[in-house]
Amino acid sequence: MTRLTIPVHLRWSDIDAYQHVNNAKIFTILEETRIAAFWDGPAAGGAGRKVFTTGPGSGTNTYIARQEIEYLEPLPYTPGPLAVQLWICHLGGASLDVCYEIDGADGPAVRAMSTMVLVDEVTGRPRRLTAGERAACQPFLDEPVRFRRRRG
Repeated sequence: MTRLTIPVHLRWSDIDAYQHVNNAKIFTILEETRIAAFWDGPAAGGAGRKVFTTGPGSGTNTYIARQEIEYLEPLPYTPGPLAVQLWICHLGGASLDVCYEIDGADGPAVRAMSTMVLVDEVTGRPRRLTAGERAACQPFLDEPVRFRRRRG
């Protein structure tokens, strides 16, 4: 299976008073990575794949149903890009789970998972993944991210 690595450049506004990436800004970094990898088509030197066509006028919107982020170490500002790995760990009927890891100095600094729901633009109701979307997701399927501090 393929995990994509997408470079994401930090903005000065991503840094907080403690001189590291603010926890809330991680949500934006994950969003940018997900769009570059699966929605916008080729990204990161051709690493991205256009798996989904969504947005106004496309007939389909994608909504976040759930996100979980585990911060393992602070991410300091760096002028070079962050290396964000992402992959798909679950395909449901109308949803999918996207997993992420952001590298830090001593291994993963951030682990995360987003549950995305495909929604019909006209009805506002979830719609099933098509056979084509499922096939396009297959190369990116891998095991779920392992959260360190998960409580039952």
